[in-house]
Amino acid sequence: MNSLLVGSAAWPERPGQAPCFTQRRGFADNAPPALVAGPFLRRGSGPSHSLHTMNFASLGLSPALVSSLQDLGLVDPTPIQTQSIAPVLAGRDLWACAPTGSGKTAAYLLPLLQRWMDGGKAQGAQGGFVRTLTTLIVVPTRELAQQVGETLSDLGRTLRQPPRIGVVYGGVSINPQMMMLRGSADFLVATPGRLLDLVEHNAVRLSAVRHLVLDEADRLLDLGFQEELQRVLALLPKQRQTLLFSATYPDAVQSLATGLLHDPVQARVDAAEGQDAASPQSITQRAIAVDRARRTQLLRQLVQGDTAAGTDPVTLERALVFVATRHTAELVAEKLYKAGIFATAFHGDLSQGARKEALADFKAKRWQVMITTDLAARGIDITQLPLVVNYDLPRSATDYVHRIGRTGRAGEDGTAISFVTPADQAHWALICKRNQLDLELEQLPGFEPTEPAPPPPVAQDGNGGIKGRRPSKKDKLRAAAAEAAKTAKKN
Repeated sequence: MNSLLVGSAAWPERPGQAPCFTQRRGFADNAPPALVAGPFLRRGSGPSHSLHTMNFASLGLSPALVSSLQDLGLVDPTPIQTQSIAPVLAGRDLWACAPTGSGKTAAYLLPLLQRWMDGGKAQGAQGGFVRTLTTLIVVPTRELAQQVGETLSDLGRTLRQPPRIGVVYGGVSINPQMMMLRGSADFLVATPGRLLDLVEHNAVRLSAVRHLVLDEADRLLDLGFQEELQRVLALLPKQRQTLLFSATYPDAVQSLATGLLHDPVQARVDAAEGQDAASPQSITQRAIAVDRARRTQLLRQLVQGDTAAGTDPVTLERALVFVATRHTAELVAEKLYKAGIFATAFHGDLSQGARKEALADFKAKRWQVMITTDLAARGIDITQLPLVVNYDLPRSATDYVHRIGRTGRAGEDGTAISFVTPADQAHWALICKRNQLDLELEQLPGFEPTEPAPPPPVAQDGNGGIKGRRPSKKDKLRAAAAEAAKTAKKN
């Protein structure tokens, strides 16, 4: 894997290089990419933390694994790692909840690697060892699967006997993944749907799994994977260690944890008092009122540097901008590029190869701005990202947390700016209420909104305004049954 070096703030010339919205559309490449994404660990040169009273060696990791961490320049564990590593090493079930970017991935990978080194290799008849799938990591998206696989590879690369790692997800041909699994794997990172496909093809057996990790369990449930999860769980041995990690803890995750975990240790890291409980303390959050038609102009001004808006082109090396649709990503990226800003689009219509290349170039600072859909809201670690912009507001309060969590990672400072149009104000108020945010809605000179605000939504059938919905078929059947019961009583 080639390392991507972070360059200076100066933008090099890019002869012959075109952004995704022109050159890469329609490019066919089914090869699974290897995204460069380092472990979610706090580096020793970063700011100190009051909970960092232990080092990795004192948490029970072997000298070989500590040496591997040192080779990566990693010294101090983050709070969630400090709370999680020892219980996992002891074989306990664990439910860990911490803000995005707090180091949850390494919090389970490090102790599971240690357990594999200590005795996770099945002995063969001739005294060697047979590769047996003992650790299964289930994740919601292909991007997170790739990132976890890369992090695991980084951590195990310098070990005397590195583990064999399998990473499988949908959206690409299943045949190369089946070939890869012929020799089995020590660790398998998988999305639920593709994992079940491989089981049906007899390409993977789960009967020897000793350790199960559900990473981003809240997102797994948000994306509707509950049925697939139950099918996967039915294939696993009942005697196993189960680790559940999430950035938030809604009722659905709590119910999952109650039914899945046996006498678990609970590890939880909250943001500092007075901050949004799900957002890193190092993120400055802002909201700017702007007309819908002028958002691109405002974005351009922010990226190029605007004293009134508090942005400086000297320090603003990169910005990640979230939009609602792929079409908007293409359109905004093209407008910025034509205005002289090195901007590119990143979304699900791009091929795997194009997405890999765009992300690698953005990490290497060859692109200054990446316009993306929620594809990149989770599972991609981009260090030294100073600015996240919500060009379109996210659909939910939870998605807001995931988006802004791309900046301010591992103790770095970051800024998250949300554009709020007159039509978005009710939805923005809901996001603020659910995330306990108290943010002033700013108005910048020259960008004061002039569009009229729409009338407030009318609640229908008792389902409420903003989140109102039409009755489903089940609702209608229940209503009909209730009406029939009333009629029967009267008669």
